[in-house]
Amino acid sequence: METRYATDPEGIKRLTTDELRKQFLVESIFVPGEVTLTYTHHDRMIFGGATPTDQELTIKLDKELGVSYFLERRELGLINIGADGFVTLDGKEYEVKNRDGLYVGKGTKEILFRSKDAKNPAKFYLNSTPAHHQYPTVKLDINKMTPLEKGEPATLNERKIYQYVHPNNCESCQLQMGYTMLSPGSAWNTMPAHTHERRMEVYLYFDMEAETRAFHFMGEPEETRHLVLANEQAVISPSWSIHTGVATNNYTFIWGMCGENITYDDMDHIEMSRLK
Repeated sequence: METRYATDPEGIKRLTTDELRKQFLVESIFVPGEVTLTYTHHDRMIFGGATPTDQELTIKLDKELGVSYFLERRELGLINIGADGFVTLDGKEYEVKNRDGLYVGKGTKEILFRSKDAKNPAKFYLNSTPAHHQYPTVKLDINKMTPLEKGEPATLNERKIYQYVHPNNCESCQLQMGYTMLSPGSAWNTMPAHTHERRMEVYLYFDMEAETRAFHFMGEPEETRHLVLANEQAVISPSWSIHTGVATNNYTFIWGMCGENITYDDMDHIEMSRLK
């Protein structure tokens, strides 16, 4: 588990491109046969990927969390962006097909990840946050979700938002998780931009061709920065930072949030005239 420490707005103003990427960008999420995790001290979110091949995988701890098992004091959300797979929770197996998800409640001791076909593995994207209460585990079937439809072709931001870990589908302590799919011909997400001082966020960009690049904008509105991402890379978005993006071709992204509340539309919108 890699650790990334928290940052403040002033601290990034003098960072080089390489330093900015080392602080906020995670380039390798899905490694065949491994679980890869990053622990950010921004609201203590843990995120990463589990990519099982010929053997089951589980989350192993050393001393990072000071607990005896991963979800002793945490909750977990996951979405499978790969081939079909299975997740076993304390002996109960769930089939998690492509684009399906799971909310896993605090107190679950054993988590096992398995692919249906080792040569075509599942890719379980994981978000975990501290939890104060045990809520039931819930299978999240994309075919049973009604997406929010936002944006319009004229502003290049027509998109569908699928809310997985959200009060519409399950209870959670502070984790929210879902994904946004851009319509063909649309390129911008979350524009006009916003911040939410009460929550941080992590983005995973995927469904991108090898040569496609996403430009993720961050920083304070009056002094923005950007990161260039390839397929299946993730970026940490602190609560003080805007977060918006555009890409050279179609893409999808998963958003995961945690903080003071679970109100999806708790946002501080930024006027376009403020962006610099």
